[in-house]
Amino acid sequence: MGSGSGSGSGRATVKPDTGARTEAAAGVITDARGRIDDLDGRIIGLVQERMAVSAVIQRERIGSGGRRVNLSREMEVLEHYRGQLGRPGTALAMTLLELCRGRV
Repeated sequence: MGSGSGSGSGRATVKPDTGARTEAAAGVITDARGRIDDLDGRIIGLVQERMAVSAVIQRERIGSGGRRVNLSREMEVLEHYRGQLGRPGTALAMTLLELCRGRV
């Protein structure tokens, strides 16, 4: 069992926390992960904003004597996500709809 220092063994060393076997690849992965972390933060913020807007809609619908959930609208949302992202988009839309229901 070698130390992985690459001292002539011909084996590449996996860079910690990236799975990369070269410094260059580790740098690209680290940078890309930083971008993903930024995108995730923005996505979470947008989901929270969507939840707030959904609460306004539900409050108005209920206040006017309507139901909390509009199933035909939810089907439109599901179809939109499926059309843009394929089958996994449906699961994503279901999660979003679940997060946005019943917050009033």
